[in-house]
Amino acid sequence: MDKIKELYRKHKEIILYAVFGGLTTLVNFVVTFLIQKGFGLAGEGTEFVITNVIAWFCAVAFAYVTSHLYVFESKAKGFGPICEEAAKFVGSRIFTGIIEMLLPSGLVAIGITGSLLSFEGFWAKAITGIVVIILNYVLSKLFVFKKKKETEPAAESEEETESEE
Repeated sequence: MDKIKELYRKHKEIILYAVFGGLTTLVNFVVTFLIQKGFGLAGEGTEFVITNVIAWFCAVAFAYVTSHLYVFESKAKGFGPICEEAAKFVGSRIFTGIIEMLLPSGLVAIGITGSLLSFEGFWAKAITGIVVIILNYVLSKLFVFKKKKETEPAAESEEETESEE
């Protein structure tokens, strides 16, 4: 049991990222289902796009909140810093969303085709999913929830002493 706890402590961020990523996908599916059943927007074309956009926004909002609070344990406080962080998060998800839309076609064009259980383009879609998951994590870690380097206490106290003189 101690080994499991140690592994969790060592890889907590990635484990939580995976767990909340799965829950984010679930949110997307549940919202899609509720809109289709509750509002009857199960058709093709515009109705399908509207349903997917609403589900995507709900999933991204859920992903931001869980990433902010639990995965990356953001220290951003106050309206301005949280809005800035949330905007970076949404922007990075829009960027990876574009990749998710374009990359499968590019992979198929260069010959990464193949189907699995009648799912045409499965391997292109699978590779794209892996790329997007990794990019989302890297962008969140290095751009959105980047930990600010703390200034050294000794340097601060020297500056305070000099300014007091």
